[in-house]
Amino acid sequence: MTLIEVLVALLILSVGVLGVAAVQLNALKFTDSALRNTLASFIAHDMIERMRANPEANYSLGSLSQAPTSGNHDNPRQQDLFDFAINVKNLAGESGEGRIFATGNAVTVEIDWDDARGAQAQDHTETFTLSSIVSAGTSDKP
Repeated sequence: MTLIEVLVALLILSVGVLGVAAVQLNALKFTDSALRNTLASFIAHDMIERMRANPEANYSLGSLSQAPTSGNHDNPRQQDLFDFAINVKNLAGESGEGRIFATGNAVTVEIDWDDARGAQAQDHTETFTLSSIVSAGTSDKP
């Protein structure tokens, strides 16, 4: 009888340890996903702040393939778009994608990356979108 009790206790203990391991693996997976989301937020906010610092330039970018391939400190727009592309690639690797849509004062920055570790669905693509107004513009009202 004692041997059966020990086997049952061992079975219960092993099921508990497996449950704890599964919870730990999910925590690691979701922590990585949250980190990437936070970094995408930092990149998007950084780009919008750069656009606010240079409101006369057109920062529209349909794809990272259209971004400059080298930086130029004498041309802030070119340097900013180059840095944006490098930051997105560092975040997401070669599968990462970034876009900037500028219409008047309104700007939207989108960053896509493959989130296979944290995704629950079949589509592993995660997108972070940030919209803002980059300059107040001029107004006829007092």
